[in-house]
Amino acid sequence: DVKGRIKVSAPRSLADTFYGQSLIDFAVANPDIILDIRLDDRFVDLVEEGFDLAIRITRMDDSSLIVRRLAPFSILPVASPELVAKTPDLQKPQDLARLPCILDTNARTLANWSFTGPDGDTVNVSVKPRFEVNSPFPARQAAVAGLGFALLPDFVAAPEIEAGRLVRILPGYKCVSGGGIYAVYPHRRYLPAKVRVLVDYLSHWFKTHEPACAKSGK
Repeated sequence: DVKGRIKVSAPRSLADTFYGQSLIDFAVANPDIILDIRLDDRFVDLVEEGFDLAIRITRMDDSSLIVRRLAPFSILPVASPELVAKTPDLQKPQDLARLPCILDTNARTLANWSFTGPDGDTVNVSVKPRFEVNSPFPARQAAVAGLGFALLPDFVAAPEIEAGRLVRILPGYKCVSGGGIYAVYPHRRYLPAKVRVLVDYLSHWFKTHEPACAKSGK
């Protein structure tokens, strides 16, 4: 049996969603392992800060780390049904340039939103944010309140879409941004057994668990 402490970095935007259950389930299944989870939306330095593992929601560019993709995700353009009803002339992404938008300042896209259309062409739009915040959850709440149009990760938007408080906009267009949820760990000659057990568990958990509402939102 594996035992010991595993220091894990994870973003709040994962821990506060359906996917945060994966770490709870691992702890239940492995009573001899102590999970030390530090929630932080910044990208920590794994080696410098002594982390065994990080979970990251991003597109992976850093080749100095070992990564294992746990799940893909897409970005959905959404708004409240009331705001959509008030904006009947929203037909194409370019229309967003003159409409109130909500910005998650942690997202790589910032105020430049890119879409692919039915013909496969890329459309880039510079939006004017009415509300800016560095987390997808207040951005989601601002969208539910009708403050503007937002781009949200599918697993963040899904519960509100299922409940009818948000709707997907611009049918026929997809956001270019998106990526994956990754388990990331430093290069080591030997990966500690306890970390390997956690990575294998998460990989299996993410394959077998997907919120039903996320499927409908894609």
